[in-house]
Amino acid sequence: MSASRTKFYLDKQNAKWSGVCAGIADYTGIDTTWVRVGAILLTLVGGFPWTLVAYFLVAWMANAKPVGLYETAEEEKFWQGVRSNPKRSTAEVRSTFRDIDRRLADIEMYYTSRNTRLADEIDSLR
Repeated sequence: MSASRTKFYLDKQNAKWSGVCAGIADYTGIDTTWVRVGAILLTLVGGFPWTLVAYFLVAWMANAKPVGLYETAEEEKFWQGVRSNPKRSTAEVRSTFRDIDRRLADIEMYYTSRNTRLADEIDSLR
């Protein structure tokens, strides 16, 4: 895959206008409706010209999201978690690998230890 999964993209498939709010929602993992409501409230509360300028600049500068960027919904959630908190994501991966490494060490210890019952079972298979 040549597209970066940690980069911000415009989400044209879920877009209302140009896909900026849908892209922000995809990038952060927040529901698209809440991002749109937040953008409207920010514009009405006092950021009127600047939110529109920022919106159109992002729409002009950002690339459209590539088709097939995520293969599954689980993969999409994983990458959203990586973007929101990379340290937590790496800690989860390390924890998973630590658990796998521990289990492999237990298996290796079982097979390499002097286990007469296992040796008898192997000899009976020959």
